[in-house]
Amino acid sequence: MSAAGPADAFSSGSSLRHPIPTTLVLGPSAALREAAISYTLQDPATPRDDGAAVILEGLSDGNPLLENSDKLLISRIAPGCLCCAGNLVMRVTLNRLLRQRPARLFIGVADTAHLDQLRSWLSSTPYDQLLALTPDLHS
Repeated sequence: MSAAGPADAFSSGSSLRHPIPTTLVLGPSAALREAAISYTLQDPATPRDDGAAVILEGLSDGNPLLENSDKLLISRIAPGCLCCAGNLVMRVTLNRLLRQRPARLFIGVADTAHLDQLRSWLSSTPYDQLLALTPDLHS
């Protein structure tokens, strides 16, 4: 559940003034959600100068496509409804990553049953000032 990587991986501070573009990544497996994020990060249209953070719900299948680096912080959390049973774990993980001020955030969601509640939670105080939800990414 930790966000391994340098403590000062992202030092731009730009997210203090502007909400962080946040994309919910949906798909049938953790591997497919991770692949969709990896593909997006490799897209030439995706800014590379600023760091990104990723919260992946679900454990890796042993062949992770994404690895922590100076420009990418990854946190993995056990599957469970992120707005119900997993809310505390999600909140702690999200707050830790937000302290690093990433330029972009991806959240891989395993269970879409309460997707509207998760969006509502991410759009309410204090996250409404910190995050800007973007269209979902489907794997």
